Amino acid sequence: MVREPNVARVGVAMAMHCLGTRALSWAAARAPRLVLGIETSCDDTAAAVVCEAGTVLGEALHSQKETHLKAGGIIPPVAQRLHREHLDRVVQEAMDNSGVPLNEVTAIATTIKPGLALSLQVGLEYSLKLIEQCKKPFIPVHHMEAHALTIRMLQSVEFPFLVLLISGGHSLLAVARGVDDFLLLGQTLDEAPGDTLDKIARRLSLKNHPACCTMSGGEAIEYLARTGNRLHVEIREPMSHHIDCDFSFSGLRNQVNLIIAKKEKEEAGIQDGQLLSCVNDIAAAVQHTVAVHLAKRTHRAILFCKKEDFLPQSNPALVVSGGVASNEYIIKVLQIVTEANGLSLNCPPPKLCTDNGIMIAWNGIERLRAGIGILHNPKAIRYEPKAPLGINLSEQVRRAALKVPYLKLKI
Repeated sequence: MVREPNVARVGVAMAMHCLGTRALSWAAARAPRLVLGIETSCDDTAAAVVCEAGTVLGEALHSQKETHLKAGGIIPPVAQRLHREHLDRVVQEAMDNSGVPLNEVTAIATTIKPGLALSLQVGLEYSLKLIEQCKKPFIPVHHMEAHALTIRMLQSVEFPFLVLLISGGHSLLAVARGVDDFLLLGQTLDEAPGDTLDKIARRLSLKNHPACCTMSGGEAIEYLARTGNRLHVEIREPMSHHIDCDFSFSGLRNQVNLIIAKKEKEEAGIQDGQLLSCVNDIAAAVQHTVAVHLAKRTHRAILFCKKEDFLPQSNPALVVSGGVASNEYIIKVLQIVTEANGLSLNCPPPKLCTDNGIMIAWNGIERLRAGIGILHNPKAIRYEPKAPLGINLSEQVRRAALKVPYLKLKI
């Protein structure tokens, strides 16, 4: 369990550390609130201490990426074991880096939904023991909500705004009206884009590519696509006749699997695990198709928000977050859509798009400010592997049947 760092801190000192040159009188009156955030929803063990001014005082992360790359995918019991082995060290490292004693943390925030059940269990059990030790309030965090609000730690993005969350496990479009107030416009009907990219990368044996052997599937696809010609491989856009904001990527994967099988037959003598000569072209076509699918659904969401007056007339914003938001090509395609519709495009840096403790701690800060979801007796709290985000308006979007005008998405 976490040790108390041997650091003598007082409220005024922490306030000046967080707020720099802000008035000492204000700092003396009330030290800023600090939150310890803990994240174990999937395969990264992460923790961070964040000040309400948005300053990251300390952070730490243990990635399981290499282990799961070798296994060909995330194995939940393995992920759980690795979380258990590393969580205490990661939290201790974040606390030590912050220089803040545990008894001066205002609250502890932890991801409890959604995610892998075995992974969520580790984080929640550890956190409940920790708050019993230090007698601090507990803030349960919705993982997707945390992704959506991270941008507000970095820049001024006011509610309401449109958010596109895209990762290895999730894909959704929602209007963020408040800290815990979301309108869900569409979501994936099967698998998420990151999961699809990873599976296609495995089918292409990209781990055997000398430049891609240490990359995730999505990273490898993006890397090879830079030197590929997408026009050499024809892939149909998923759900092109569905006039809604839902996503589907499993059909795309099935298409690509058939293309790969055909190419393997055409390249006589290719052995299992060997790379196709056209692998860069396939990567480029896959990446473009994913980008177009995301862009058209996002475009329809923008049109629906304008029709329903969900976004402000002045400075409407689209926030894109989640691991797939690190893909520069996808962001450039989305930029074409936002510029055509008068929205700003806001995206956290890649480090904060993937799972991390900072976003969980910041979500705790947001909830402290709003006075929402702060538990002083959390013994009855449970983790939730599947948890919707907000009020589902996808049927209303479908009934609106808004057609998306043509945009030239070539970049």
